[in-house]
Amino acid sequence: MPEPVETHDPEGVDYGWVMQTTFVLTIVVGAPVVALVSWLVGVSLPTWAARAEFAIRVGALVWFFVAVGVFLYARRTEDASSDAES
Repeated sequence: MPEPVETHDPEGVDYGWVMQTTFVLTIVVGAPVVALVSWLVGVSLPTWAARAEFAIRVGALVWFFVAVGVFLYARRTEDASSDAES
């Protein structure tokens, strides 16, 4: 029988959950946003290097806003759950 996996119950914001959720949401939201922005701006992306640079620049902004949003959501739900326990 395999050994049980250890679990933990963090106090405050679970940063592991925040990082995992940010990673997934950035991919799910970021890919369409980068494609849409490149189409709306109408910027010429003739080479793969230009496409990669554009995706990195726009993707960084998407990642930042998603990370802040996920963190604020986690903090708000943690505050709500701690208030309910009191």
